Amino acid sequence: MPEAESRAPAFARYAWGVLAYNLAVILWGAYVRATGSGAGCGNHWPLCNGEITPHSPGLSTLIEFTHRASTGLDVPLIAILIYWAWRVFPRQHPVRLAAALSGAFLVTEALIGAFLVKAAHVARNADIYSLSTHLVNTLTLLACLTLTAWWGSGKPLVRVRGKAAWLAAIGLLAVMLLGITGAIAALGDTLFPAPSLAAGMARDFDPAASLVLRLRGLHPLLAAAVAAWLSVYAVSSVRVARHAALRLVAMVWLQLAVGLVNLLMLAPVALQLLHLLFADLLWISLVLLCASAPQHRRD
Repeated sequence: MPEAESRAPAFARYAWGVLAYNLAVILWGAYVRATGSGAGCGNHWPLCNGEITPHSPGLSTLIEFTHRASTGLDVPLIAILIYWAWRVFPRQHPVRLAAALSGAFLVTEALIGAFLVKAAHVARNADIYSLSTHLVNTLTLLACLTLTAWWGSGKPLVRVRGKAAWLAAIGLLAVMLLGITGAIAALGDTLFPAPSLAAGMARDFDPAASLVLRLRGLHPLLAAAVAAWLSVYAVSSVRVARHAALRLVAMVWLQLAVGLVNLLMLAPVALQLLHLLFADLLWISLVLLCASAPQHRRD
């Protein structure tokens, strides 16, 4: 299929672009949460306050509506990704599966978002369980988009077996759990802003405090443990995937540095968004290492 092969580089560029766009959508969603604008469109979905386009919107409505519009644009972008994957790549090619799964998890992402709005689990009524479900789905969507772009760039499919499979699974689950505690910590920073670092830590260990605050203290402890594990995993993979391993190590320690600054500065919105961006880039780096490191490959 020479014609299809000639279109593969263009597909890869498009796939990486869709991944980058989704990172921007995620950051804007975090901005919605950090500014308390999640209820800007009321409990209406997909309409905003019962209107297709809100008239004379307030700031919170404008922020929330912009997020919904950017998410809506994701639908045709990923639909094109799936159609293009079917046109360019042969049957049973992993790009087709990854693109299709990206579409599936985009649908569940929208359904979870709709549930959050309808159940009023937004703004100050955010629920940690639905928040965690949303985050797991988002990370899975990012993983599928990453693999679509990776395999679409001509990288071989890796067969993950035995010890390599266990190491990859532990790393992915650990980062996913860390992401959940990070989302809870960010929610606590939004709902219960602390006047000082000492006051915030005192709240975290107060038995009478909200569950969100008591769980917030887990995040920095888990971050240190996961950083150590990922560093060991990356170093053990240097021989078979040098660039991917070094990229993961760099992202781990950069993310720790940003997280520490975010903590010391009492989580201003700009630093929360930067912290989230590096968290997503760390996740993508880990997915790429897992897709690169094992040596059992299908030609």
